Amino acid sequence: MKNKRVTLFAVLGIAVVAALAYFGPGWFSGGGVVGQNTAATATDKGQPPAKGADASKGAATPVPVNVLVVGPGRVQEDLQAVGSLQSNESVVLRPEVPGRIAQIAFKDGQTVKRGQLLVALDSTVNAAEVAKARAEWELAVSNQKRADDLATKNFISSSAREQASSNAQVLEASLKLAEAKLSKMRIVAPFDGVVGIRNVSVGDYVKDGADLINVEDVRTLKVDFRLPERYLAQVKVGQAVDVGADAFPGRNFRGVLDAINPRVDANGRSLELRARIDNSDGVLRPGMFARVRVILGERNDALLVPEEAIVPQGADFFVFRVIDRDGQTVAQRVRVRAGVRRDARVEILEGLSSGDRIVIAGMRLARDGQLVRVVNNPSSDKSAPGGDKAGPAAAAASSIVAK
Repeated sequence: MKNKRVTLFAVLGIAVVAALAYFGPGWFSGGGVVGQNTAATATDKGQPPAKGADASKGAATPVPVNVLVVGPGRVQEDLQAVGSLQSNESVVLRPEVPGRIAQIAFKDGQTVKRGQLLVALDSTVNAAEVAKARAEWELAVSNQKRADDLATKNFISSSAREQASSNAQVLEASLKLAEAKLSKMRIVAPFDGVVGIRNVSVGDYVKDGADLINVEDVRTLKVDFRLPERYLAQVKVGQAVDVGADAFPGRNFRGVLDAINPRVDANGRSLELRARIDNSDGVLRPGMFARVRVILGERNDALLVPEEAIVPQGADFFVFRVIDRDGQTVAQRVRVRAGVRRDARVEILEGLSSGDRIVIAGMRLARDGQLVRVVNNPSSDKSAPGGDKAGPAAAAASSIVAK
């Protein structure tokens, strides 16, 4: 009996909750009279209200809304991609001959000039070889001069003279070889740039080909990125490029499209492109993630509206345009065709004209022909493109991504 009683109370509780969920919204919105909600619904659909219901009570109350004046703005048609920053010139210095490090002539992260000494290997043996080769060559040159004098007096044969000359040339080559080996003991900067962080110290013995230090030319940076092949006809060398980095949010670095690989990647069907940006202030670093925008063109007569003004319904898009009708201010629902969008703004291709007032807040409470009451001053709204004071703000926020 106890279980049956519990079950009965549970069923009664569920029934009460269901009744409140069904009748509650109509009860409270209609002031406790369900008939008023029914009448308002019938009026919204353009049907006569139910008998006994006060249909004019809700329709005569204007809905407060915020409006914005539609005006022309600047739109940049562009293509977006991601890429990586690379140094204009980059090299990892490695010794060509084995040896022991005798000198490190730089500090980590230091700016260096072309030809500046960076690392010197122990060159004692090489210097001695050069001295020996020079002495032998100088002796051979002296013997050649003596042989020439004797040959002019017919004291020696011509073959002896040629042998002396040949010996001098061989020893000269040996001297140049020794000097070349000696020069390999000095590792210098191949171009102006910045050195990285070394992993060797004085006294380390390094083999030929071992990594010593990297040198980067970061005054100009390269940006490599890819685009789908369908954009091949739209991109051209010399087009402006905006590069953004996550380390500097909100800041763009202007560059120029420098090269397009003539070969399309067969695996991804994509174009490989390279842009160059000036980095004379040294803010950016090679290896950083980059967001790239290739600017294809620019229009100054595009109609821009905030995204919150768009009311989607299925595959269509609508806005509520505020108009004056018979001395009253009403919201007219207008179907629009949206274009490209970016930075919370949408380009309107069809449906609106410059100077139209549209609802940007409160339109979810409005229906087509609903009485509205404008609560803001759209002419002084700085966010309104085309408003009296909207010029710079609208231009700065109206860059659009090309579809």
